[in-house]
Amino acid sequence: MAGAMHLSPEPRSVAVGVDGSPSARTAALWAGAEAARRDSTLHIFHGADTADRIFYLTADIIEDIHVAGHELLEATALAVSKRFPGLDVTTQYSRRDPVYGLRRLAEKYSMIVVGHRGLGGFESLRLGSVGLKTATGATTPVVVVRGTANAQAQDSVLAAVRDEHDIDCARQAASEAELRKASLRLLTVWDIFQYTGTVVTMLDDVGEVAGRRLRSLETVADRVRKEYPGLALNVDAEKSVSVAGALVEASRTADLLVVGGRRSPGHIGPALGHTAHSLLHHAHCPVELIPRHDEDEGSEAP
Repeated sequence: MAGAMHLSPEPRSVAVGVDGSPSARTAALWAGAEAARRDSTLHIFHGADTADRIFYLTADIIEDIHVAGHELLEATALAVSKRFPGLDVTTQYSRRDPVYGLRRLAEKYSMIVVGHRGLGGFESLRLGSVGLKTATGATTPVVVVRGTANAQAQDSVLAAVRDEHDIDCARQAASEAELRKASLRLLTVWDIFQYTGTVVTMLDDVGEVAGRRLRSLETVADRVRKEYPGLALNVDAEKSVSVAGALVEASRTADLLVVGGRRSPGHIGPALGHTAHSLLHHAHCPVELIPRHDEDEGSEAP
């Protein structure tokens, strides 16, 4: 709308989308823990997706959907409040579709949380369409909660670093680690096969590619050390035939994996890169996607 004012999200605020699935319930409890750590309010959202279906559904069906939606919000809020007594919890019901609603919430809240599977689809589709569409279009960090609600704490946050443009990702990971009183691991993974037949034709070139990745990693690590001097920081580099595979394996010993989304001006973009997409489907812990912006919009991140 012309003349509309853009408002920055409330700092440290958390919102979670629920749809009645077990995955969404796990996400709500995870989001409750995050809000408690931040001494913030948890906002629970449900989008019923009836606004555009008034010509296809009867009034009775729409009313039943509305009643069920409000009951879902009430039950989820009660479950979160029991787990985290004293936490301020609010709810919001919308007749619009959930993706639209969650993207609008991103304008107000600094973190959006979704489950890794919704009510629809097949078991093999490990990330629900709502979660995927929310992650690919958000302008604020989005966490896709994977793993189990009672997973044993690892006291470690993992951040994937590709180059200096991932400094925002590393900063967010450092902030998350500080909140958890956990260590931070910055990890870069490079795949030699990515360059085969293109820029890498000689062994010396391979060494130069590896050297650039290491220099970028150290540059990011130095910035984090200066900004978070009390944080336990580990810096690692790995060579693998699969960047995504190496990060998935590393996620086994992390409480949270923070990764930059595919580069695009102002938001993660219309489609996630291969690595980020694979992590949302296969990681062993929650994955936090950070909107990443640089001039190389078409390349992969991390």
